[in-house]
Amino acid sequence: MKHYFTRLQETMTSNWERPALGNYRGEVFTYGNVATEIAKLHVLYEAIGLKKGDKVALCAKNSARWGIAFFSANTYEAVVVPILADFHPDSVNTLVDHSESTVLFTDTDIWNKLDIEKMPQIKAVVSTADFKLLYAADEKISKANEDLQSLFDAKYPKGFSASDISYPTDNDKDLAIINYTSGTTSVPKGVMLRYECVSANVTFGLKRLPTQPDDTIVSMLPMAHMYGMMFELIYPLCGGVSIYYLGKTPTPALLLGAMAEIKPYLVITVPLVMEKIFKSKVAPIVKKPAMKVLCAIPGLNQVIFKKVRTSLLGAFGGRVREIVMGGAALNPEVESWFKKFKLPFTVGYGMTEAAPLMAYEDWWDFAPKSCGKAIDTIEVRIDSEDPYNKVGEIQARGTNIMSGYFKNEEATNAAFTADGWMRTGDLGLLDKKGNIFIKGRSKNMILSAKGQNIYPEEIEAAVNNQPYVIESVVIDRGARLVALVYTDSEKMKAEAVDVEEFKKSIMTEVNKAMPAYSKINIVEIMDQPFEKTPKMSIKRFMYK
Repeated sequence: MKHYFTRLQETMTSNWERPALGNYRGEVFTYGNVATEIAKLHVLYEAIGLKKGDKVALCAKNSARWGIAFFSANTYEAVVVPILADFHPDSVNTLVDHSESTVLFTDTDIWNKLDIEKMPQIKAVVSTADFKLLYAADEKISKANEDLQSLFDAKYPKGFSASDISYPTDNDKDLAIINYTSGTTSVPKGVMLRYECVSANVTFGLKRLPTQPDDTIVSMLPMAHMYGMMFELIYPLCGGVSIYYLGKTPTPALLLGAMAEIKPYLVITVPLVMEKIFKSKVAPIVKKPAMKVLCAIPGLNQVIFKKVRTSLLGAFGGRVREIVMGGAALNPEVESWFKKFKLPFTVGYGMTEAAPLMAYEDWWDFAPKSCGKAIDTIEVRIDSEDPYNKVGEIQARGTNIMSGYFKNEEATNAAFTADGWMRTGDLGLLDKKGNIFIKGRSKNMILSAKGQNIYPEEIEAAVNNQPYVIESVVIDRGARLVALVYTDSEKMKAEAVDVEEFKKSIMTEVNKAMPAYSKINIVEIMDQPFEKTPKMSIKRFMYK
């Protein structure tokens, strides 16, 4: 397995003049610019006294300079600590301190809300807007920052060139990243990932999703989350791709406008985004009575499906070779339609603890309702006496699985079985081809009064297929199943839908498809969208 620094160095050398990292309609850095900025920050780290294994925290909105800051610390062999920009300032203070970080990259607006007294180990705070110092613990660091250009020129008197790039590759087993999965709930859980964890994901990505000259990508996921960090930054940059950041979460109009302009080869997203596109752009057409008839006629339906496919891919710029979804299950009905359209989509499976990928399958071999097969650097097993028919916990081991949780031995011990397999907390089945089918989270599973296992995700999929429903959560309340439903209230009002009749229709239609023990008893309408995690999963614990 090739070290990802080797790939990065090769790519920078061969793509020196090509765009590497850019802000949509903002500043753009070529591969040569990125390499030079990394080298310049290395000079600053030397002046600060940063050493191998020291921690560098990164808490800022997505931007080209976020990527440069990440690679500068990582190639210096400092441990990068990405922290989500939308964490509460108190959580950021806590995580910077818990991680023992000595340097912090952040936005000015975030910095203004932080308390340096709660981060006593910080020596320097650097702005991600221009790499200028926002704080220095002593005059020596301030002076080094002021003299940075002259220090850099003295180190590279002939100018910095591709031949000056030299990144260490003898560190596979060393700690590279600490990625916190939450804020300050109990003891923080900082996932410890080695350089080989990153290299394994990059190697797999370039093997199964090979890049081509002049490929571009639009980054919309949070870079501090492992899914976005790996597949919208590290993997594509190692493949010579030009990456463009949208900054904060974009509006649908801005996203599609950027896609049309940048024309990405790959779309990395979460199912919720694709489900919204289906419901707003496709469902109103294919669910018309006349269209339902036409879609049932062999031959003619293929013409219709091809037109829909072309339209959908055109909305993403027309050059998309694959759409990869992760973070949650795709609605089965939407998935069925996408299959009919022959849309090049697939649903993968992963978690921060695997940096992040555990399962994937190419779109043409993707099995409906699955999340792919175990990638070639890990093994997956189902903790069940019959993994093909009886649901059990999904467990994994391999090169890209974490070392544990930083300074949290109790959580680390709980995360692994006695024989060394990582417990995912997800429940699933396998088929004979090795496809993984997730049935739900073990902590979400509801045990009925008669001992049957109820997977709320399966009920929610049926609820979400009902007219006007945007999203839902099914909970257990006093041995009764309650469906909390967030709807398109404006559309319901415009079409004079009776709310009580609507609730009854949901129960009737959903319960037709459910076994007796999984029937919902109550439907409650929510007046606000559900609170979500950065990867757009609903925060279920808030609705118990």
